[in-house]
Amino acid sequence: MENSRQTFDLALRQLRTKLLQMGEGVQSALKNSLIALQQADLDFAAKVRDNDRNINRMEHDVEDMCIRLIATQQPVATDLRKIVAGMRIASDLERIGDLAVDVAKTVIRLNGQKPRYFMDEIQRMANTVDDMVSRALQGYVDNDVTLVQKLAEEDDEVDKTYRHIVEGLFEQSEHTPEFVSQAVYTAFVGRYLERCGDHVTNIGESVIYIVSGDRSDLN
Repeated sequence: MENSRQTFDLALRQLRTKLLQMGEGVQSALKNSLIALQQADLDFAAKVRDNDRNINRMEHDVEDMCIRLIATQQPVATDLRKIVAGMRIASDLERIGDLAVDVAKTVIRLNGQKPRYFMDEIQRMANTVDDMVSRALQGYVDNDVTLVQKLAEEDDEVDKTYRHIVEGLFEQSEHTPEFVSQAVYTAFVGRYLERCGDHVTNIGESVIYIVSGDRSDLN
């Protein structure tokens, strides 16, 4: 019985390690997509797009690990919540990775144009999302509900900045009609980052579920 528990605990640590690796990959994708956007670097954007297959593969690995654990160990209570939440976290991380790819694809569609307006605000949104991912994963590692509850405030800040960007872009487009196309792409980037924030709060909710079994709403 003791050996069985040790084997199970080892598998849970491997699951945690894989999720943290996914998190690092997602954060790297987000940072690199913003670098590509700021520098209008089409080659760098293409690398972000192509590297997404690695994040997808890690999500599949996590799913396989979790299914295998449920099938062979028949976990209950907290152990089962850890496994179920692990699959949810992997899914949310994969979606953040997809959104980073959407930013990279926007760079490619801009075809060498550098966005002219609200790049400071876009970068601030990206920085906040990056901090949120770090906080969510640290909360997951530490089983720290207090840590992830702060994600709601950060997500509100991301939402507020996004609304400010969209309002400013509409106003700018009225005065500069030739800017409309670029304004649309910039608004898309803001929307992708806003959606990233929502997925990070989902991860926070999964942490709360692991610790307490409660289904909280941090959005």
